[in-house]
Amino acid sequence: MSTKQRPKQQRGEVTAELLLDAALRVYAAEGEQGFTVNAVTKASGVSLGSLYHHFGSLDGLLSALAQRWLDRLLEELATALAGSRTARTGIRAIVRTYLAFVRDHRDAARLLPQEARLPAFAHWIQPRIEAGELAPLPLPLVESLVLGPVIGVARRSLSGVDDVDLDEAARLLPDRIWRSLSP
Repeated sequence: MSTKQRPKQQRGEVTAELLLDAALRVYAAEGEQGFTVNAVTKASGVSLGSLYHHFGSLDGLLSALAQRWLDRLLEELATALAGSRTARTGIRAIVRTYLAFVRDHRDAARLLPQEARLPAFAHWIQPRIEAGELAPLPLPLVESLVLGPVIGVARRSLSGVDDVDLDEAARLLPDRIWRSLSP
C-alpha cells in the first residue's frame, strides 16, 4: 500500500467512527423514529455522501452500529469465560458480564439482537457438559437456561420499566440459573 493511500484510509476510518458515534447518540436521543439521515449527518458533521459511501444506506449504518456493539459484548463475554475455571463460575461470569454490559451501555444494548448466539459460550460449555459438570442437556437448552433469564431482565430494564435493578439481578441470577444446570 502506498503512503498516499494511508492518510486517505485513516480519514475514512475516522469518518466512519464519527458516523457510528453520532448514530448511537441520535438513536439514543431520538429513538428509531428520529433516526434519520439528516439527524445523523447533522450530529456527526459528516456529509450525506460520506454516510452512503461508508455504509450504503441508513439501514447499513444501523446494522454496522449494532454489529459494532454486538462484537464488543461478545468480546467481553469471551474474556469473562476465559477466566472461568468451573462451569459454575462460567455461568456466573456470563450472567454478570451480560448484565454489566447492559447497565454500562444502555443505549448500545437497545440495538443488540436478543437472539444472538454466543459461540464462545458454546465452545466453552460443551466440554463441561461432557465432563458431567453440568446436567446432560442439549447445548441449545443450556444456552436458553443461561441467557433466557438474563435477556429477559435486560429487555425489561431497557424497556423503561424501572422495577429491575441490574446489580441485584447480577447478584441473584447466577445461583438460580446454576441450580437449573447443575448435574
